[in-house]
Amino acid sequence: MPYSIMLDAGHGGADPGAVYEGRQEKDDNLKLAMAVGKILADNGIDVLYTRTTDVYQTPFEKTRLANQAGVDYFISFHRNSSPQANQYNGVEVLVYDKSGVKYEMAQNIVGALGELGFREIGVKERPGLVVLRRTKMPALLVETGFINSDTDNQLFDDKFQEIAEAIAEAITGTLDEETVESPLYYRVQVGAFRNRENADRLVYQLTDKGFPAFLLYEDGLYKVQVGAFLQLGNAIRMEQRLRDAGYSTVIVTK
Repeated sequence: MPYSIMLDAGHGGADPGAVYEGRQEKDDNLKLAMAVGKILADNGIDVLYTRTTDVYQTPFEKTRLANQAGVDYFISFHRNSSPQANQYNGVEVLVYDKSGVKYEMAQNIVGALGELGFREIGVKERPGLVVLRRTKMPALLVETGFINSDTDNQLFDDKFQEIAEAIAEAITGTLDEETVESPLYYRVQVGAFRNRENADRLVYQLTDKGFPAFLLYEDGLYKVQVGAFLQLGNAIRMEQRLRDAGYSTVIVTK
């Protein structure tokens, strides 16, 4: 069964996004989303788009489209901007948190674009962004250089097809790794919620106390889990620490 990915061209319509010397972010975003989508489709990926023309959608509409379609991944394309022209340059990918396949995919995209000459800013957590917070599948937001950086714009224009291919190959390469049989991990589950805000609150609470907590959406629930252990004994010790701290727990496998 092929993977399905929804590609989102950020901004659009009456919302141009960042603008620099007549260049509008919404246009670069759409051009790149369509180019990456074509390559992914040619490689057997089921590709959907939030938009294929110059229309405006709220971030909530974008997430609703992805959730209703039930896609496996959501990737949003943007161009960055800074207060002053040529102040910064480079690429970064934003994620809800640094866990799971989305983090691996984000790192692969940054590295692939770095090989084309972009400065690698890295992967950053942005849990407050609607398209990362409200999507029910792994989601990434790719900032393909600064639109008010002459250096980044020259790279974007001169190496456009290479950029599209690099992003697509980073995505498919990550998916290929996912299909390889993974070892069995033991995790300690601390909660399962239908409301994501409740799950988020518990994740923040646990991480503040030093527990390696993360969020997993599965079977219609937002599950808060801690750790990923190859040895059951290590999971049992983590469970005891959590219980000593007052949490109800259960050990699960993945």
